[in-house]
Amino acid sequence: MTSKEDHKAGHRQRLRARFMKSGPEALADYELLELILFQAQPRGDVKPLAKSLIKKFGSFAEAVSAPTDRLQEMPGLGEATIVALKSVQAAALKLSQGRGMNKPVLAGWTALLDYCRASMAYHPTEQFRILFLDRKNMLIADEIQQTGTIDHTPVYPREVVKRALELGSSAIIMVHNHPSGDPTPSRADIEMTKLVQEAGEKLGIILHDHLIIGRSGETSFKSIGLI
Repeated sequence: MTSKEDHKAGHRQRLRARFMKSGPEALADYELLELILFQAQPRGDVKPLAKSLIKKFGSFAEAVSAPTDRLQEMPGLGEATIVALKSVQAAALKLSQGRGMNKPVLAGWTALLDYCRASMAYHPTEQFRILFLDRKNMLIADEIQQTGTIDHTPVYPREVVKRALELGSSAIIMVHNHPSGDPTPSRADIEMTKLVQEAGEKLGIILHDHLIIGRSGETSFKSIGLI
């Protein structure tokens, strides 16, 4: 092994040791990415690639949440490396989902927000999902109803209510993301929410809330008086 290779191997050992001793807070975003890249690329210097990912996508969270097709555009990212990155995102989703599954959704509000952020905050196009709840506010189903463009998702109130009836759901929480990052409700968001609420009330289905998720935070229609 050359002195250069020895230094690279030493870097990996030092980074792992720092992580074990001080935790993730002691590492920069690109260093956390390096730890993931180590698993897929057992040889070579992955620091330039990790820094390129941060430069292109902006942060650790945005890098592991990036769509597969955009990751494939990056030089040096093969299938194994992309799988390693996306598996971290999948693990985060499973963890946040599992925290709130076995108790009433309204009692685990923080866990619900964590799950919504992890699954939707960095998605490049709008997604509209519905959490269907029973009379005890336990989750029956979590379904993506529509996927739209970068700034619009068509939502049909009658279809929302129809699906709730099919599942035997007595209450729903609507969630959608704003790829722009700004969770401020648009006029169309407000009007659509009112239509769904009115359609549900006629059939005894309660709209508990409508959440808008963005990279900069989230907005609850209930908390700002729109429901």
